[in-house]
Amino acid sequence: MTDDIKQSDSATIELLSFRVGGQDYSVDIMSVREIRGSAKATSLPHAPSFVKGVINLRGTVLPIVDLAARLGLENEEDNARNVIIVVDLGGRTAGLMVDAVSDILAIPNEELQAPPEVSVDDARTFVSALTVVENRMIRVLDLEAVLPPPHEDAA
Repeated sequence: MTDDIKQSDSATIELLSFRVGGQDYSVDIMSVREIRGSAKATSLPHAPSFVKGVINLRGTVLPIVDLAARLGLENEEDNARNVIIVVDLGGRTAGLMVDAVSDILAIPNEELQAPPEVSVDDARTFVSALTVVENRMIRVLDLEAVLPPPHEDAA
């Protein structure tokens, strides 16, 4: 494979780092549309347990994913101090509810390491890469795995 080919103009990746469940995670900043304060989500019947509900974001219905619940972490607190990171992945937009946004990091591509294979079942892995910044292990989320699957029911 040619995954190791690096272009000279993209030798680094910018990540938005944040805390969730007492741990450090990040997402590619190019997928982040905005960061906003917590909002009261309207619950939906039969939604997955990790979907808090939906909010109205300037006329658009936006699903809110409780990232701690989605990742199977202990949720430290569910209060008005939580932050929603609005992400867009190929036209799929969602809000990720996290504890706090930390920083914007510029990480050289060669410092990103693949996570070890530790899955005990066929569940998706949510981490696409790992890196160490200031003695903190930062996990890079695979948004494709984290976001709820698109509705493909063409009846």
